[in-house]
Amino acid sequence: MTMQRVIRPVVDLLYDPNGPRDRQLLYGDTVTITETSDRWSRVTSDKDDYSGWIASEVLGTPEPATHYVKAPATHAYLKADMKTPDRASLSFGSKVRALSETERFVETDLGFIPKVHLASDGSQMTDPVAVAELFLGTPYLWGGNSRFGVDCSGLVQAGLLACGIACPGDSGDQERALGEDLPESTPAKRGDLLFWKGHVAWVAGENLLLHANAYHMAVAFEPMDKAIARIISQGDGPVTSHKRL
Repeated sequence: MTMQRVIRPVVDLLYDPNGPRDRQLLYGDTVTITETSDRWSRVTSDKDDYSGWIASEVLGTPEPATHYVKAPATHAYLKADMKTPDRASLSFGSKVRALSETERFVETDLGFIPKVHLASDGSQMTDPVAVAELFLGTPYLWGGNSRFGVDCSGLVQAGLLACGIACPGDSGDQERALGEDLPESTPAKRGDLLFWKGHVAWVAGENLLLHANAYHMAVAFEPMDKAIARIISQGDGPVTSHKRL
């Protein structure tokens, strides 16, 4: 087994070679190769143990990251000047290695990234809902894990991993692994999670959810009571659990 690093901004983690997307990996994510076939590698993601297939060409030699992207998204520029051509766009959570620094930019393999968009690798955020709020308006994308497209479980995982809390990739696994089950009558508070069969949402405030959902086709706030009623009316059933981290 070989450890490698993702060297593209966002890559699909597939069910099988040329198959459907299960999840996504970001620039700088490390993986362990467990099998190869033609131009494909079966990998296990180090951040959540998720397994799938990716094109071998998107993998490179692991290098210790020095920073991660803390802004919703950022650009890597040709030079330490925002007016020069942008060479890549990176999502929140992408990891990079500093080659040098100027007053306002960090030089990386991809180009120069604004310092204000980066945090030191290993530093942690403290409010996973605040992290999720960075994704407001992001288009809904089944299996998505980036600011360019995210789904319900991807949004939950982004918030928790940024705060140093281990989190599986899929909502079903998240429901089994995360938090404490609360009685049905427990008032919800910010930071709780509500689960349905195949869906999960953050509680962002009193009677307020934040979730990536196909109804809005985006990450959006929604009144909790209306969301619960809407999901039942769609035929997707009631809340299956209320969890507190």
